[in-house]
Amino acid sequence: VVRGDIRKSLSSIALALNSEDSETAHYAASVLQDALNDFRFHVQKQYKAILEGDENRLVYAEMLVDYMNEVLEQRVFTDMEQKSFVDILNQVCEIIYKEKREQMTSAMYEAVSLRLLEIQDYDGCAKWCERAEYQYPNTLATYTCQLKLYFSSGQKRKFFAVVEELKKS
Repeated sequence: VVRGDIRKSLSSIALALNSEDSETAHYAASVLQDALNDFRFHVQKQYKAILEGDENRLVYAEMLVDYMNEVLEQRVFTDMEQKSFVDILNQVCEIIYKEKREQMTSAMYEAVSLRLLEIQDYDGCAKWCERAEYQYPNTLATYTCQLKLYFSSGQKRKFFAVVEELKKS
């Protein structure tokens, strides 16, 4: 695993931290720490370029959303650091949405919605779900994000309303 692209396997590497073999655990810790440090550096560098108004800022923003989501969905950071990075992801998506919303893909809406839901930011998640519904009505990602939000936040009536909409679609 560690000889290839490890970004997609960080959660598996994190499991090796609990290995009874101390050499395996140490090696996993070293690899994981290096990967997370690379992630932190890359995110901060790209985020700074986006905020400074670099001419390619929207291109950077789109790439950063995909890059961040790939790591954040594995939940390998502490809760506090995970929340911090999800906030950055949210801000980057907000920049894309305000400047060129037609570049927001259904996958981007899904990524930011689900990451916000994981940190229990129900209001933020609801905002992105509404935006996704407006731009991508009748798509599976839009429905699943809404269903997960309403289920997690205990909104039964809205949950079943979306189930009915999904059946009709």
